[in-house]
Amino acid sequence: MASATGIPDSRTSNHGRGEEEPLLGRAGDASQQDDQGLQFNFVIGTAVIAQVGIWILTATIWASVFVQPLMLFSAHPLLNSAGLLLTTQAILLLQPTHTPKQKTQGTHIHAALNLTSILTLIAALVVIEYNKIAHAGAHFVSPHAILGLITYILFFLQAIVGIAQYYAPGLLGGKERAKSIYKYHRMSGYVLLVLGFATVALATQTGFNVNVLHIQLWAVVVASVITLVGVLPRIKKQKLGL
Repeated sequence: MASATGIPDSRTSNHGRGEEEPLLGRAGDASQQDDQGLQFNFVIGTAVIAQVGIWILTATIWASVFVQPLMLFSAHPLLNSAGLLLTTQAILLLQPTHTPKQKTQGTHIHAALNLTSILTLIAALVVIEYNKIAHAGAHFVSPHAILGLITYILFFLQAIVGIAQYYAPGLLGGKERAKSIYKYHRMSGYVLLVLGFATVALATQTGFNVNVLHIQLWAVVVASVITLVGVLPRIKKQKLGL
């Protein structure tokens, strides 16, 4: 509705746009347009920055692994970094959605990406545990190993809750109850992404990396920060209940 001056009433024009307002920026800055496909969500707004960061991190790890002779253990950092890459893509894909159709389509692909990520992380855990057993190594002793185990468990629980919320809400007491905890699922997703990066950072201090892979801590930290700089500003306030 226009005011007496002919200028649209700001309260009316902003009504209903809560899901289009990112944590940083103006409403619509990080929103999927009605005529856009989901593929554009990977680069909307600050997503380009996030893509630069996560691909630098992944490339750094993979390059460090492939310049060395490959062994069973090589699969551990390769799979873990692939899992983080997929998780980041899953987040970037779903963040800009705001219409029911976009949310439905986005959620299905978000779930598929995260399921693939979980499978790669489980495979990474199996590889490192088999390697430890085969070489009679100590289990979950280093800070990297301890935080890694915690992160694996939380990722798995996050996936279980996410699947139950959307595909089996009856397990959580019904659709409305399931919807009421969506915001906590979103919050924990961002926390898990940070935990994943922290686990990679701690991996640079392990003996195998120091003596063999030579992945630099500063490189991991810089790439992780760049990724978060791209991801966090696209958070929708209303989706977190803010």
